[in-house]
Amino acid sequence: MQKVRFFFNEVQVSLNHRTELKGTIERLFKKEKKALKSLNVIFCTDEHLLNINNEFLSHNYYTDIVTFYYSAPKEAVEAELYISVDRIAANAKALNVSTKNELHRVIFHGCLHLCGYGDKSSQQIMKMREREDYYLRLYFGK
Repeated sequence: MQKVRFFFNEVQVSLNHRTELKGTIERLFKKEKKALKSLNVIFCTDEHLLNINNEFLSHNYYTDIVTFYYSAPKEAVEAELYISVDRIAANAKALNVSTKNELHRVIFHGCLHLCGYGDKSSQQIMKMREREDYYLRLYFGK
């Protein structure tokens, strides 16, 4: 049984069409052949995510997303995505894309990590971008 519980806001985020986004995320897990049990997406500030990054990963830098995977490797995914709205806005500006596009890319990026995709090597990054682009097109209908 899939259950995506969404959108816990520490800070306000403009996210229209939440039902459609939830459906796209559920399709992403199906297409990637990974069972989904529950997923929480929490929008927060740079400072909150920096604290999480320090406390749980011993990383002292800002990031756009931290993904927590709570289930055993062969079990259905139970996870949380913590997303910095501040980092999304800064990255969107730096990349010259809309904040809306960057926000959705990061959400799909976190989901793809949960499906087993990495982003450490250049080959992994290329595959990750390809899949992100695929799900952006699927969601936005482009």
